[in-house]
This record gives sequence, structure tokens and C-alpha cells, in this order.
Amino acid sequence: MGFPGTWMTESESVLYRVVPKCACSTIGQILYFSDHGTFFDGDIHDAKQGLHKWAQDHSQPIISANVKTRNSYAFTCVRNPYTRVLSSFFDKICGIQRNGKRYRGNMVPLLMQKYGVEVGDPENGFDFDQVRSFRRFLLFARDTIRWRRPMEPDIHWSAMSGHVGTFIVNGGRYDRVIWTEKFNEGMQDVLDHIRTPHTVDLTAIPRFNESEGHGPKRAHPVEDYFDDLSMHLVKEIYGRDFDLFKYDFDNPGNKMPIGEIDLDEVHAKLGD
Repeated sequence: MGFPGTWMTESESVLYRVVPKCACSTIGQILYFSDHGTFFDGDIHDAKQGLHKWAQDHSQPIISANVKTRNSYAFTCVRNPYTRVLSSFFDKICGIQRNGKRYRGNMVPLLMQKYGVEVGDPENGFDFDQVRSFRRFLLFARDTIRWRRPMEPDIHWSAMSGHVGTFIVNGGRYDRVIWTEKFNEGMQDVLDHIRTPHTVDLTAIPRFNESEGHGPKRAHPVEDYFDDLSMHLVKEIYGRDFDLFKYDFDNPGNKMPIGEIDLDEVHAKLGD
């Protein structure tokens, strides 16, 4: 299986396991900058050079060799499951993608037909009942993850522990798991542990949010989207994420972690 979703600087200073919707665009650009002294011109996910990626055939033996010898500092980044799944809904379900089309072609029409989800459109200012539609989307997300119907689960709303775990199962070991909610603090700790060709000043790094601006804005506080049934579904899908990465399941309005991540626990529970 290898190391899907793993990126590495060409200087091999650091390995990063991408978790979708967890600051991955910003992290990728920081890694690119640390090697080249400039940012990639465009969405870092489209970069075919300047960064080793598991999706590129020529990078796979280099990444594999590095993981096995543990030559590089390895890290990943996680996010509160409540805000992450909300972000996935607004970006991938409601938003118009960079190519001017809906995400994954016929998926949104399927959601509208089978689950009664509304998404609005730019012409009506994305005017729709966000809370009702999001809760119906959550049913769909649960169905894809639990039963793989009506389609396979998507990387943007599948559990973070699944993404993080593939790296461990195949022989990798993390030196750090950082939180999106404490990004500068966590990313600075990563940078303090590695030597890069170019110095990175985090205070001067812009946030590369490639999903921003092509969909509706969230109209309500996070907690308004989650009633008792929604929280039950979230627990079913993301229970392990809350436990391992120390987020507050009982209060959707609290996006901040409530404990310290235990790396030994993460490796033990995700290494099966």
C-alpha cells in the first residue's frame, strides 16, 4: 500500500502526511518555500515538481526509503471534527470548484435527489437552509463511511484517524501531530526540529485557503448545525478522532483541543 498522502521536501528535511481540510494548502506551501525560498505559483496540490509526493511515481522509492530509515522528521496536522465536516460541506458540496463545476460531477444532484440536500447557487446568493441541508449531508457522509453507499467515502469527510493511520500501519512513525487550531505554535515546533535550505518566518506566511470564496459563507455558529441526532452521527463517524486528538465532543461550540495528544497512544491504536 505504501504511503498515500505523504509529501516530503526535496531536501528530505521533513515528511508530512496530508489530512484534507486541515491546513494542507498552507503546510504544503511552507514546505515548498523551505526548500526553494519562494511559494509555488498556484494550488500546491497541483505542483508536479519541487516537492516529493506519493502520488508521483518517481517520488515513491525516495519517500519509502526515507520512512523506513526514519531519516526525516515526520508530522501531520488535525482539526476539530465538527468544524472539519462543516468545512467539507461548504467547500465540496455547496461550493463551485476551481474548474467552474460541482465537485465530483453527479454527486451533488445525487444528494439533492436521495437526501433532499439543497446547496443554493451563485445566482441566488447561495440562499438555502444551511442547517437543514448540512444535517441531511451528515446522513449521507455516515452512509458512505459505514456502508460505502451510495458511493465510496470521500477523503474530505472520511475520518482523520484513517488518513493518519495508513502512515503508521505501513511502517512510519510520527514525531509530532499538530492542531490546526494552534497552527503557528505547532508548525513552529516542527520547524525548530528541522534544518531547511531557507528560513521560514511563520509570522510572514499567508494562509493558503484554496477552498475559500467559491461557496456560501457559514451563516450560523458551529453549534447551531449540530442537534442531538447530528452529534450522534458525528460520534459514529469521528469518535476515534475526538479521543485520539483530544477534541471536545460534548460541546460543538468549542473548537479548541482539551488535552495533549499522546503519540504513543496514537501509534498503538492506529497501528493495527
